[in-house]
Amino acid sequence: MIKKICIFALSAAMMLSLAACGTSSEDTETESQTTTQTSTEDTSAEDSEENTTEAANEADTPETITITSLNAAGEETDLEVPYNPERIAILDMAALDILDSLGVGDRVVGSADTSLEYLSDYAGNESIENLGTIKEADLEAVMACEPDVIFIGGRLAASYDALSEIAPVIYLSTNSELGVVESIRKNAGTIASLFGLESEVDALMADFDARIEALAAFAEGNNAIVGLCTSGSFNVLGSDGRCSIISVEIGFENLGDGDVTSTHGNESSFELIVELNPDYIFVLDRDAAIGTDGAQLAREIVENELVMETDAYQNGHIIYLEHPAVWYTAEGGIQALDIMLSDLEGELF
Repeated sequence: MIKKICIFALSAAMMLSLAACGTSSEDTETESQTTTQTSTEDTSAEDSEENTTEAANEADTPETITITSLNAAGEETDLEVPYNPERIAILDMAALDILDSLGVGDRVVGSADTSLEYLSDYAGNESIENLGTIKEADLEAVMACEPDVIFIGGRLAASYDALSEIAPVIYLSTNSELGVVESIRKNAGTIASLFGLESEVDALMADFDARIEALAAFAEGNNAIVGLCTSGSFNVLGSDGRCSIISVEIGFENLGDGDVTSTHGNESSFELIVELNPDYIFVLDRDAAIGTDGAQLAREIVENELVMETDAYQNGHIIYLEHPAVWYTAEGGIQALDIMLSDLEGELF
């Protein structure tokens, strides 16, 4: 009898244990299903939120924007251009310089020829159409590369209307009254706005003001002649055009200011240079800048018997700008500005 009771008790205990195990297994399975369902719902909610955000961003992205550019007459005007253009034609080296600095040079599908070393990746590149020169555009080549926008400089102002029939033409330049540095900052901001990269400009321009201030401190109390050597002549430049940064922002008193042209200056007699007797003479070799074959070296033109009488020569203050092609063809670029200031710092400090 006792034996039967023990067997019955043992059987009951086993049944309870199995029931408990079954409940635990069912609970675990139910919990797992609930967790999986919750996780799936959370992921679905995140995906939905992501898609909504992307859709909102796409809706906020404009197809076009309006910028301030120059027209054929060199006057500021509003211009509607595609936002975030994918295909860019370049006929101005300062603009190419800025695009390259902003990291969007891969959008360039056609470019004018250039000898500038730091932009050499855009010249002779099989994937980039040759569009002629910064003075003479190949209109058929420009049309063939199907650009969304076209950049030009002042040398192609006469072609503005013809190029505008192909795509919107962005014409930017430096302004000596505003100053080269501020002109570059302004133009870089305009170009950056096409890609939503405005915040990049301040970082790219960060150290220029301090460098200008250091050069200005050196220039204080000194005067200069700024000249351009071309075709065997020495042309005096005023403060309203090329190399204006030397007098306008850095502050050398420009003895050549007066009735001069802003493009290539006025041809000067060396007797006048002796009469003005500048503290410094800055020389831009145009023939070297454009690669004129057989041209006389700037040093051979400038350092003649008359100029040797000046304080500038006798004190070793004749400064030949080391990168004339940059000064002459790309003055409005960010990288160009760095090179130009380095040319001056290397000679003056």
